[in-house]
Amino acid sequence: MKHFVFWGATGQAIVLEEFLRRDYIIEAVFDNNEGIISPFYSVPIYHKIEGFRRWNESIRNKNYSYHFSIAIGGGRGHDRWNLHNLLKDKELIPIIAIHPSAYVAINATINNGCQILANSTVGARAILGVETILNTAASIDHECIIGNGVHIGPGAHLAGLVEVGDFTFIGTGSTVLPRIKIGKNSIIGAGSVVTKDVADNVVVYGNPARIQRLNNQI
Repeated sequence: MKHFVFWGATGQAIVLEEFLRRDYIIEAVFDNNEGIISPFYSVPIYHKIEGFRRWNESIRNKNYSYHFSIAIGGGRGHDRWNLHNLLKDKELIPIIAIHPSAYVAINATINNGCQILANSTVGARAILGVETILNTAASIDHECIIGNGVHIGPGAHLAGLVEVGDFTFIGTGSTVLPRIKIGKNSIIGAGSVVTKDVADNVVVYGNPARIQRLNNQI
């Protein structure tokens, strides 16, 4: 069994713990919200960067390594990216979390920090960037290129040769047609059907999806 910590103490951590506990001993949880308690019995929680630093000091003399997953979903890809780099800088080891029921093509490329949840599918020659989430029953087809910090929501489907820029969020049940390019830091609303390319930093939704406003969240 490997030693493991989560950053994030809500739903994403609970979903991941269900299958990661087979291979990892969860020893700590971190969260920026001081009002949140640990979601796991007997696992301590530490709040904010200061709490992480205190914990990190307490393990300096341990003779084993710690692995981690950033359990923060939704359109918070920048947060996952920044925390991923913080923990790596402290010599913790990012994992790739793949649920046993997921299908991942043998020639797909899955980068560190990715989370591929139950009943999801990664098609042939697809590429998932660092800290990308493919949520429950979502699918990306052949040769899709998915950037860093992307979150593809439950039941969303991307056809073949789709490209998605860094930190974009694709909502539950959305459909993206073949060869579409979606820019960075954009949001695709739940249930949308994307029939045209999407620019950077916009919010789109509908069938067909249309730009509704700019996305200024970073």
